[in-house]
Amino acid sequence: MRTGMRLGAVAASLALLLGGPVAAAQAAPSPGQVQTHAGHGSEHLNLREQLGLAVVRASTAAYHHIQIAQARGYSILADTAGKTCIDEPGMGGMGVHYVNGDLVGDPAIRAWQPEAVVYAPGPNGRLQLAAVEYVVIKSAWDANHSAAPSLFGHEFMVTDAPNRYGLPAFYSLHVWAWDHNPMGTFEMWNPDVVCP
Repeated sequence: MRTGMRLGAVAASLALLLGGPVAAAQAAPSPGQVQTHAGHGSEHLNLREQLGLAVVRASTAAYHHIQIAQARGYSILADTAGKTCIDEPGMGGMGVHYVNGDLVGDPAIRAWQPEAVVYAPGPNGRLQLAAVEYVVIKSAWDANHSAAPSLFGHEFMVTDAPNRYGLPAFYSLHVWAWDHNPMGTFEMWNPDVVCP
C-alpha cells in the first residue's frame, strides 16, 4: 500500500514538473518559498525547484560512481582544444562532463534523464559528481516548439555555433544538484569549481 502511495506521489510530482513539452519560463513561483541549505550558503527555492532537485537526485545518485555513468552510455567530453575540465576565466568552472550522445541526439527533455552528468575536481584530484546538464540541439527543438525549452521553471540558455564544443547551436540547463553553487542552483558557471 505504501509503495503505491509513493509511486502515486512521484507520478503527481512529475506531472507537475513536466506539465507539457514546454514549461512556461514566466510561470509564477509557488506561493510558498522553501529555503534549502547547500554547502556553505542558503538559497530560496520554490516548490517546483525543490521537486525538480528531488527528481534529479533520485535519478542520478548512482552516477557518484563514474563507472556506472559510463556503463549507461555516458562518455567524457572534450572541447575542440582537447580540454576535458570546462572553465571560463572570470566566470568559474563547470567541471568534467560525461555526455550521453544518444540523449543529446533525441530532442526530448526528461527530468529524470539528463544528457550530461558533470563532475568537479575535488581537493585530492578525484572527480566528484556536482551537477547535471540538460542539452537539446536548438534546430531540433525549434522545429517543433515556438519557445525555448524550460524545466523546473528555468528557461534553457542558448550556446550559438560555432562554439568550443564543435556542436551546432544548442539549448542547455545546468542543475547543481550535488554541489553548492554560490551563483545559484540553476546557473551555468560555478565560481567554486576550479579546473587544474
